[in-house]
Amino acid sequence: MSAAIETPQHDLVLCLDKPYHWTSFDVVKKVRRTLKMKKVGHAGTLDPLATGLLIVCTGKKTKTIESLMDDEKEYSGAISLGATTASYDLELPLENIKDISQITETQIRKTVKQFLGTITQTPPIYSAVKVDGKRAYDEARKGNEVVIKQRQVFIKEFRITNIELPLVHFNIVCSKGTYIRTIANDFGIALNCGAHLHALRRERIGKYSVQSALTPEQLEAQYAAL
Repeated sequence: MSAAIETPQHDLVLCLDKPYHWTSFDVVKKVRRTLKMKKVGHAGTLDPLATGLLIVCTGKKTKTIESLMDDEKEYSGAISLGATTASYDLELPLENIKDISQITETQIRKTVKQFLGTITQTPPIYSAVKVDGKRAYDEARKGNEVVIKQRQVFIKEFRITNIELPLVHFNIVCSKGTYIRTIANDFGIALNCGAHLHALRRERIGKYSVQSALTPEQLEAQYAAL
């Protein structure tokens, strides 16, 4: 699987490995500057604290973005038990710290079963979801009340890959629109101990894998001469 599927000139589907603390738009800007193109878009936002596969399309290939966004996603990461945050990840300070010494591996693995198949979840208020035409995170950061509607998503696989409390490492395969941060938060609610997302990496979108993705530095080295 190649990192870029090329048609004439700059009509590209690029697989990029988004660095930690970069926004998805930072990656789009990097592609625009490197390829000297204006028509560039990405197929599915990754939070700044997440890393991994971001598909960026250029030129005529931007027409494929919607279909790419519909593909299933695969993530790896870690949930931290025993504390919540308002953003459901490490963007905001820890709250509601609880003792988790009584939480067992059996409980954790049993709880996973609650999150398989079609589930209902509410995206975090600190998310890019639009409410009345405005980004939820913009309103939340202003201190405004944000009410986000619940949505149904499909969790095809949810595997625990390692447990080293307070961290629970996982691999999830899910449908479009799934918020892994919400799964982390809801996982803590189910265990009655609170939880937040400690780390997240997108491994795959449909047939495209992060294993074949370019870093921003590799992108520049490969395409800067064009």
